[in-house]
Amino acid sequence: MRFLPVNTDALLVELDDLDQTLALFAALQNRPIAGVTEMVPAARTVLVIFQPSLVSRDALIADIGSRDTTAHVARDGKLIEIPVHYNGEDLDEVAQLLGITPDEVVRRHTGGTYSVAFTGFAPGFAYLSGGDPSLDVPRRKTPRTRIPAGAVALAGTFSGVYPQASPGGWQILGVTPVPMWDLSRETPALLQPGYRVRFIDAGASAGTSTGTLTGTSTGTSTGTLTGTSTGTSAQASSSTSADAAASDSRATPALEVVSPGLQAVFEDLGRAGQARQGVAASGAMDRGALRAANRLVGNAPGEAAIEIVYGGFQLRAHGPSVVAVTGALGDVTLRNAGGTTWTANTYQAIALDDGDTLTLGQPSAGIRYYLAARGGFDVQPVLGSCSTDTLAHVGPEPLAVGDRIGIRPAGQGAIVGAPEIAPADLPTTNVEVVLDVVLGPRTDWCDAEAVALLSRQAWTVTPQSNRVGIRLNGDAPLQRANHAELPSEGTRKGSIQVPASGQPVLFLADHPLTGGYPVIGSVAPWHLDRAAQIPIGARVRFNPISDFVPVDVPAVSVNPT
Repeated sequence: MRFLPVNTDALLVELDDLDQTLALFAALQNRPIAGVTEMVPAARTVLVIFQPSLVSRDALIADIGSRDTTAHVARDGKLIEIPVHYNGEDLDEVAQLLGITPDEVVRRHTGGTYSVAFTGFAPGFAYLSGGDPSLDVPRRKTPRTRIPAGAVALAGTFSGVYPQASPGGWQILGVTPVPMWDLSRETPALLQPGYRVRFIDAGASAGTSTGTLTGTSTGTSTGTLTGTSTGTSAQASSSTSADAAASDSRATPALEVVSPGLQAVFEDLGRAGQARQGVAASGAMDRGALRAANRLVGNAPGEAAIEIVYGGFQLRAHGPSVVAVTGALGDVTLRNAGGTTWTANTYQAIALDDGDTLTLGQPSAGIRYYLAARGGFDVQPVLGSCSTDTLAHVGPEPLAVGDRIGIRPAGQGAIVGAPEIAPADLPTTNVEVVLDVVLGPRTDWCDAEAVALLSRQAWTVTPQSNRVGIRLNGDAPLQRANHAELPSEGTRKGSIQVPASGQPVLFLADHPLTGGYPVIGSVAPWHLDRAAQIPIGARVRFNPISDFVPVDVPAVSVNPT
């Protein structure tokens, strides 16, 4: 068992194989460790996220290192049968790689029973193990920019079904009409860790867009589920329908979106604890700014606010309300119904009257504003959170022109906060942004010069950056010492991935739950809010604050007698 540093509040446990990984994960589930908040199992690793105030890293390593990883984990959960049209783009190529016919590929793929080992990559995406061992093929050398929803595919010894249209590098054998992710179900993810899966040959024809799935549980009756394979998640209503709001606009205060700017989405502190379904936490990019906005209007710290990128946002008040704007620094302009215009400051409560218009200008520092309203916005949560995950397509739709957002009544005792001082070190394009970095867990997959180059060279933020991550470009790319294919493993906000290009990607709030590129280091927790405010074109320099020191612990076998 090997322990690799990830961040000050996370570590990666590396094991020999999938069986050991599942055994450790089961042991940690059966006897949890106080202070561990999330675990993400993968092919040969378990990512453990913890609260340093409740459990130290050394205590965590000692406890996990004492767990038995030789125990057999029963894989006899619910059986899900999935019909597949075996007409995939890569079926012939897979047959050639294996030296068999396409019909034989289908026969072998449908001939065994799989087990859901773990989830990740996207909501509802399950890594299926235990099929015919001869079906072992590499990922495509060049990933496709779009794989259709319902695509049934291979990578290594794993099978999987893409829950929605997305980029991907797996080899496509066919497509199923059965939805893997459906928010109208009580449990949106069809496939859960421990479930068994059997693929059924439904012929080469794509057929219709609806399908029937039969799920059998040992000792229970067979049930039927019907759905469509659109690949998109049902979205939460944010009470933004103008028609629905018109009838009670006089009674309930509301804000009407006149212009959403580049992007305006609802965000709170995220939906932690959904890793079992392949769902990352998401949430506000700048959590400190979110908390400040809510504090100023008397809300709970985690109340949903509107996250606005690069200004250009404008709203009109319907009825009186109190709002606050935090995060980026820029002009806040108000205009009343009579046309009188004045300015307001960020980091203070602002009273709006019926007909007032509020406009956020281009930021002079930072890039993300947060707008909170006293009482909170009338937006429905999805999986316990009102956050919009732009990668996973979970949560409310981004705001659009004409959307009308209801405001809930303020609770008793909610006190509007005094004006606060805005952060003095918000990033700009004319000053290098320094971010502290904890090295690991895959620092040793890069050569010694790459580790030095990570901190020595300044990296430019490219226009391809978004809530998923910051794409960086340097004069010299980072060189890898290990060019093997890294099995997928858990990632988290702040991880700095090194793809084949050598130009790093800094994961932010909407990152995938698992990834297959080595992570050379992670931005320290205290600089994640700063990273969220870095503008395009800014230059970033990384400051390593730790050495890469893995810890090896001998495997433990517990004698049942």
